[in-house]
Amino acid sequence: MSEPARGPVRDVAIVAFGQSEHVPDSAETSEVEMLMPVLHDVLARTGLKARDIDFTCSGSSDYLAGRAFSFTMALDGVGAWPPISESHVEMDGAWALYEAWVKILTGEADTALVYAYGKSSPGDLREVLTRQLDPYYVAPLWPDSVALAALQAQALIDAGHTDARELATIGAHRRGRPDAAPGRQVVGPLRTGDCPPVVDGAAAVVLAAGDTARRLADRPAWIRGLDHRIEAHALGVRDLTDSPSTRLAAEHAGAFDAPVDVAELHAPFTSQEVVLRRALRLDAPGSTVRINPSGGALAANPVMAAGLIRLGEAAAAVQRGDADRALAHATSGPCLQQNLVAVLEGER
Repeated sequence: MSEPARGPVRDVAIVAFGQSEHVPDSAETSEVEMLMPVLHDVLARTGLKARDIDFTCSGSSDYLAGRAFSFTMALDGVGAWPPISESHVEMDGAWALYEAWVKILTGEADTALVYAYGKSSPGDLREVLTRQLDPYYVAPLWPDSVALAALQAQALIDAGHTDARELATIGAHRRGRPDAAPGRQVVGPLRTGDCPPVVDGAAAVVLAAGDTARRLADRPAWIRGLDHRIEAHALGVRDLTDSPSTRLAAEHAGAFDAPVDVAELHAPFTSQEVVLRRALRLDAPGSTVRINPSGGALAANPVMAAGLIRLGEAAAAVQRGDADRALAHATSGPCLQQNLVAVLEGER
């Protein structure tokens, strides 16, 4: 049984994180075959068995899979018999983590397994993502994800918040190639170096409460705050150079209460990193925060898992002792429409 909640909330931590190799084409591997090694790895890190998990939550997209209720196939791989407590979100796995976090906070679970996966290679990702746009006024025009990001990038340049040189520098450093050329133009002003790679991949984390977390990990990454907000669906009523939803989520998560050592930002395009750095106040004079030491989504962007990976990478930095306080951000929708921010800390 789960222990009763102590006080108004419980302490909840990420105690393990694992991810697959991210590949441009996984035609020889099904979603389940891609996911199973990750699940085995993340459970092995804690010593837990599937039967020890109180709640399981996943994030994926039927549009990527090309069939309805596609997550049930992956659930068969997790093991749904004997019956388990399970849920699914049709979003990035970061939002599945949010649901699992709430489940533990309420005392209904003591441990949770969260996983996410996405295979973008079978179809045209840029066209698939148009299905999340307004179905009456925008989607019929077929503006793809890169074209919309290009509108945002041009708005930033026109406002004087960035330029092509800064964008090229961000892209090169996130890919670990500081001297790399920005590449050919995709949709002006974005070039290949400004855009994320199309890859398939999966990720998973284990959450645990209180003393259970301390038992399962030498240095748990405690979730000190977690919040998510959303912008207006209509792009025309938004200021694409700013992200008030990110700023509000960060404020409610406590991100501005103290400096952070590491920030893992889910910025699939270089221009979106500029927006997020401004919204999260990471460009303040004298700041020593390390932004996306993992490379971020510009290094690997498995759709539906990239946001969960940002939380996992931030947690891993805390668990390794590379950071005492870390910030993680995840996004969903066009031009940073929906944003989630988490603050993670290690015990000192």
